[in-house]
Amino acid sequence: MLEQQQRYGFELREEFERSTGSTWPLNIGQVYTTLDRLERDGLVSDLGTDERGHRYYAITEAGRMEVAAWFSTPVAPSTPPRNELAIKLALALGTPRVDVAAVIQTQRLSTIHAMQGYVRSRREADKANKAEDFSWRLVLESLIYSADAELKWLDHCEEKMLTMAKPSVAGAGIAASVAAPARTRELS
Repeated sequence: MLEQQQRYGFELREEFERSTGSTWPLNIGQVYTTLDRLERDGLVSDLGTDERGHRYYAITEAGRMEVAAWFSTPVAPSTPPRNELAIKLALALGTPRVDVAAVIQTQRLSTIHAMQGYVRSRREADKANKAEDFSWRLVLESLIYSADAELKWLDHCEEKMLTMAKPSVAGAGIAASVAAPARTRELS
């Protein structure tokens, strides 16, 4: 964002949240901590404070090179990102008196509701058809695809539970509760 123009911390936060539709809100303290670190590393320079007390920053040539390297490098996490839902289901399977099928169904309904909100927001952005909303539409598409992938994974978990269920009291309970999943989704 400093490649576009000089800015102060609050402007950086506002531009980030505008670009991402406030999907990942930033703490203003973190913005200034990051600016301090970037300045320390020679990637931005402090231009001083204006009459209103705003401290402006500009990108340095080293910062431009770092931005170019960041954009040209694929995102490849060294370890899988922590997935609270996967952890919840893994632990639920081994925890007595937890209705795993109900956990899956509750998550499915929540994910469908979230997806519907993303789809509505995308439609609104499409209707407005503003060039500056394009980045927000890309974020929305990412959220829609992620929600769809989660729904497919939940379906997969249910199918695995059905095939793995043993003819026992617990297995029969799992099989019965998984037998009629709600697979209704709004995809567009």
